[in-house]
Amino acid sequence: MKKVTLAASVLGLSLLTACQQGATGEKDMLEESGNTINVQDRTDLYNDDGLSNGNDKQTANFGYVRHQKSGVARDVAFTRTPAIDREQAANMISSLCVQLPNVNDIATLVTDEEVLVAYETDAENKDAMADMVKKTAISVIPRYYHVYVSDDQTMISQIESYSRLDSNSRDIDEIINTTIKDMLKSPQGRKLNTGENANGEGYGEMNEELDQDMKDQYEKTRYNKEDKK
Repeated sequence: MKKVTLAASVLGLSLLTACQQGATGEKDMLEESGNTINVQDRTDLYNDDGLSNGNDKQTANFGYVRHQKSGVARDVAFTRTPAIDREQAANMISSLCVQLPNVNDIATLVTDEEVLVAYETDAENKDAMADMVKKTAISVIPRYYHVYVSDDQTMISQIESYSRLDSNSRDIDEIINTTIKDMLKSPQGRKLNTGENANGEGYGEMNEELDQDMKDQYEKTRYNKEDKK
């Protein structure tokens, strides 16, 4: 009888230990935060450190996040909207662009919808250089952003003077638009595709009559000509 009791106790203890290990293992792999299930220690979008994975480089890791809709009304965690870190985005753009051939100095300003990149280069082909800088910047930020570049060195100090401003600063729209007009005097590279110009501004959009894209001020599109017919 004692042997049976002892065996049952050992079996129960083993099952309990296994369950605890299984729960611990799952907890180690996934961590829940509200309605979001993340890989443990998931890094931010612009985190340079990454997550170690054996002998692999940290930058080799995949990114993974899973969201589940919450059944709780007015769940704060669910309604929270992710926001881009503009400072880190600007840092990534400048860090990548300064590694391009013939780019010696570069400054990047990221606003709520524009990216201004001023750089100094000794490249002979100014258009090709502008195209590389612009496409590098576009690869970093959300697709709705418009990117403007300039190889005029004086623009570096000019956009640097805006670094302490924000979206609520007085007359900020006029300040940025005036600066963009000056930057457009420099090469902008090739247009992105048949539907967008070199700065990522779209043609023939549904709100074409309402938008304030810079392209509306410096070029005429076939859509505008067709509308006038």
